[in-house]
Formats: sequence, C-alpha cells, structure tokens
Amino acid sequence: MDKNVTRELVPEAQRSEHVGELFGVQFPMRLEPFIYWATSQMAPDYHGGYWQFYALSNGGFYMAPETEESFKVACQNCYTGTLSADALGIVACLYAYSHLSFTPNEALGRMYARHYHLLREYMMEHPEVAEILGAID
Repeated sequence: MDKNVTRELVPEAQRSEHVGELFGVQFPMRLEPFIYWATSQMAPDYHGGYWQFYALSNGGFYMAPETEESFKVACQNCYTGTLSADALGIVACLYAYSHLSFTPNEALGRMYARHYHLLREYMMEHPEVAEILGAID
C-alpha cells in the first residue's frame, strides 16, 4: 500500500546543509533565483520575504513564502486564480524544476526532473491540488 508523502520543515540551522546535499552549488546559483523570479512573474503582489524550506518524505524538496497571505496569480498557460503561499511555492518550484531540467548537462537535467516528479507526488495530496494543476498544466 502506498504511503502518503509528508513534509517536514527544515530547521534554520540545517537549511544550507540540506539544500547543499540535494543540489550543491546549483541551489544558490540557479535554482533559488529562478524560484524567486518565477514567483514574481506569476504573482504581481509578491514582493519578497522569508521562505520556509520543506523536506519531503520521498526525498523531494520545496520552499514556500512564510506568510498566511494568499496571492492572485496569472500564469503563462492562461490560468488565473488565487493560491496560498504554500501552493504558490509548490508551483514556483515545479516551474523551476521543469525549466532547469532542459539544461544541456544531462546529470543536472535528470536531477531537476527527479525533483519535479518527487514534488508532484506530494502535490497530488495537497488541499489546493486542482489550483496547482491549473497553474502548471
């Protein structure tokens, strides 16, 4: 029987080590900046802030703005709607993993594609799954 994928907050003191183990230098150089950029593109009311990091029980990772605020989003696929900060973070991370998986470096591409699928597995149990799917498909 399949187990649900769960998340665990990465403690502040372990954040750098955690993302370093998963992504190496790619996190601060490519992944993190792309996530922030994608968020600002789809959510005009997003103006920065602190983000929480989440480790998934299947080995995946995502990050989301630390706020109770919801965001109006408009995506390039014509989806418009409102997402919680958590759902917005999931969408931004899925966008980043998908986009970065098309790198000429085959090993990096596989790593990003793997993280896309791990996060998508978690997302399928999320309370906002319909909205997230609308934003990414």
